[in-house]
Amino acid sequence: MKRFLRPASLSLITRCLVFVLGLLPLNLPAAENGQAKPEIPALSLSVLQFGTAHWELAHLVSHGLDRANGYRLDLRLVANLPASRLAVTSGSVNGAVADLLWAQSRFAAGAPYLYVPFSAQIGDIVVADDSDIGTVADLAGRRVGVAGGPDSKGWVLLRRVAEQQGLDLGVQTDVQFGAPPLLSQALKRGQVDVIVTYWHFAARLKGEGGWRSAFAMEDLLAALDLGPQLPVLGYVFPADWAADHRALIDRFALSLKQTKQALAENPDNWQPLRELMNDPAEPVFDELRRGFIAGTPPLMTDQRLADLKQLLILTGADANTLMPDRLFYRGPGQGSQP
Repeated sequence: MKRFLRPASLSLITRCLVFVLGLLPLNLPAAENGQAKPEIPALSLSVLQFGTAHWELAHLVSHGLDRANGYRLDLRLVANLPASRLAVTSGSVNGAVADLLWAQSRFAAGAPYLYVPFSAQIGDIVVADDSDIGTVADLAGRRVGVAGGPDSKGWVLLRRVAEQQGLDLGVQTDVQFGAPPLLSQALKRGQVDVIVTYWHFAARLKGEGGWRSAFAMEDLLAALDLGPQLPVLGYVFPADWAADHRALIDRFALSLKQTKQALAENPDNWQPLRELMNDPAEPVFDELRRGFIAGTPPLMTDQRLADLKQLLILTGADANTLMPDRLFYRGPGQGSQP
């Protein structure tokens, strides 16, 4: 005699089947069975929102060059330099952008950082197109605006070269220290004759027209027997942390190299970055783009490393407490282990 299951029995069996099937492994891709993909390591960086480093890092992230190299870049945007330094010294981020003098000061204080080169742009000396200033000697008796204070690298180098020529610019010039935007305005108003300023402020002036470089910073380096293209800005990471995450640093460095190459080879890659550059007019935009590319540091050679150390001494560092070679990143497998 045939027996038919009642609806209630069918419902019970159906529930049991669903339960049993749920216990069986399914050979489906992770994206199909809802499993999370393996987590990739993250690298957090504190970056000035409108700083020049943000330009290349924004391209890096938007083009997926971090994930293509097996990590995720986490940008933490800040409004000013003290906030960025506090973020990395407090450990709330893995790294930040800093200049060579800051890295040296931290090492001297017992807190070493691995220094990954970012830019070789030291700064610029800007005058009006019709100015008669064309040499260091021409600065005597002039009104000079200096960005960054008395310890500004450009100003220190300028004074050193002047000393070789028998000039004391601290005495023989009328020096005014100030913020870069204020100095740019002072130059336009004729309140100073020349300014020693950061490269991107100089680029904006020259892009507007009517302003030029009095002479090149590389001329000052050459006068001091230093080579060109010294990476005076870098990405810094606490040395202990960097030693434990060497592979991650290598991946970051490789993605930086790819980014710099893409920005140098294809001008179209700069268009999405215009907003970060405060949407400049075309001549200023072109000047900023050229200046950034010109600051791309070459590979760290033994000679370049020696020149960087000499630069530290010239800018006031104690020759007996200089950052050791191991804190200067030279690339994967090139002996720069922290």
